[in-house]
Amino acid sequence: MRRILAIDGGGIKGVFPASFLSTVEDTLNDRVAKYFDLIVGTSTGGIIALALGLGLSAKQILDFYENAGPRIFGGNRLLKFLRHIGFSKYSQGPLKEALTSVFRDSTMRDSNTRLVIPSLNLETGEVYVYKTPHHPKLERDGKVGVVDVALATSAAPTYFPTHRSAAGTPLIDGGMWANNPTGMAVVEAIGILGWPRDSLQVLSIGCTTTPVGVGWGRDYALGLGYWGSKVVDIFMTAQSSASLGTAQLLVGHERVVRVSPNVGKGRFAIDSVGEMPSLKGLGDSEARKSLPTLRKVFLTTPAEAVSFHS
Repeated sequence: MRRILAIDGGGIKGVFPASFLSTVEDTLNDRVAKYFDLIVGTSTGGIIALALGLGLSAKQILDFYENAGPRIFGGNRLLKFLRHIGFSKYSQGPLKEALTSVFRDSTMRDSNTRLVIPSLNLETGEVYVYKTPHHPKLERDGKVGVVDVALATSAAPTYFPTHRSAAGTPLIDGGMWANNPTGMAVVEAIGILGWPRDSLQVLSIGCTTTPVGVGWGRDYALGLGYWGSKVVDIFMTAQSSASLGTAQLLVGHERVVRVSPNVGKGRFAIDSVGEMPSLKGLGDSEARKSLPTLRKVFLTTPAEAVSFHS
């Protein structure tokens, strides 16, 4: 049996999956990453995936969000709004400083498990995916610094500036094409790693789910003024549905466990640091409900150990 963990993007809403996994680890009295053969994460989910791969506990990751979140997404509301009109809403500086304090000079090769972290190349428009050297063809990414990978996958347009890799490649948030990375995780497992599809079990954790609110757009030919503020939400919802559907089609619905509770529209934003306590509580309560299934399917025996240093 091969077990896969996939974690969505969502900015500060990453508190939810961090809290969820922290409660699981507290109950298990062990590191949850030890039970997965492949971990895939986008944006904030990518940061969590990288931290899990490097051996951090979910509690340490949750502490990172609670301590660094206000610095990363801080500032005067009015000034942030005015800045957001013409520039990225936040500087990359506080995020880079916070990531460096945790990851230091670690590289992808230092991970204790297989990782896949997506971003997007603005120069070519092509997907740009960072991976641990878990296949003979993957020769380059093992040397890449984890901080650079985290900055690339989380460079959400309008929120953070484009990240330039060490080679000069302009990279932005992997959420532009894989905010829910469950489908690409399964494709990696089957297409690259060659794992039989009937051997896979997938745990997909979102950062909460908001119903699409289209309103009048269902019945009237409305223009940019109406759709401008709704297109991104619709795109993200559709991408998540397609990604989850791809995974379910390839391995079977019963082999994909999705955890992403529905919340009211506008309840949580990418940068709503004031809602971290609510996200933390929601993660804890969802973990309590999910524990019986997780114990039965994912937390039976530790995954086979891997090393990328040989």
